Amino acid sequence: MRFDLTVVRAGARADKVAILVAVFAAGWHDQVAHAGRPMVTDDAGLVEARSCQIEAWAQIRRDSSDYWALPACNFGGNLEIALGGALTRDASRTQTSAVVLQGKTLFRPLQTNGWGIGLAAGTVRYPQAGAGAGDWYAYVPASLSLRDDAVVVHANLGWLRTEPIRRDSLTWGLGAELRVTAGTWVIAETFGEDRGRPFHQLGLRHELVRNRVQLDASYGNRNGAGRDERWFTVGLVWISPPFQP
Repeated sequence: MRFDLTVVRAGARADKVAILVAVFAAGWHDQVAHAGRPMVTDDAGLVEARSCQIEAWAQIRRDSSDYWALPACNFGGNLEIALGGALTRDASRTQTSAVVLQGKTLFRPLQTNGWGIGLAAGTVRYPQAGAGAGDWYAYVPASLSLRDDAVVVHANLGWLRTEPIRRDSLTWGLGAELRVTAGTWVIAETFGEDRGRPFHQLGLRHELVRNRVQLDASYGNRNGAGRDERWFTVGLVWISPPFQP
């Protein structure tokens, strides 16, 4: 799992920050502290084997709001599948603005005081923008754990194909998490593509139920931009106990 923050596609309006969030849709599991909501930069981790999670969040901007739900499951192997989407609400209407399908696997899982790397790929479609409106993407998430997971650094490098104009872009993200209490993390990151100024985001994540339920919030903007491009998010993540095979 959002690009100039407004883009016209076949007569419909799409939010570039929303696309980046969909492109870097993150998993969140209980084996090691790592990137999850509210970070855009993804990590080298998967949902726990034979488990599912639901990430849900609202992104509030000056003139509209997005409401995301992104379920993801790992049915027991080295593959996580996510399928979800967004509703966008502005002054005139509410409509389905994006549908995301993503697969993610790991070459080396992230371990405490170690490093990990993986591969994710997927597509984002825009139902209101006409036939053929969408993006294809792939990226490599890499993570490094320091000080027994007190500090975890993540980097993403990827490719984005915008249809139907057939434009290829480089995407990237760099972020860090700092554990401030046993269940609370502060996050900071920057991300973007090879065109235009990058974005930044600061956030807070807190576990309400250890390894099962978390609440998060963040503030973001484009570097050097004013109020027109800033956003706020609030989100909730629920992770299921492992189910029987």
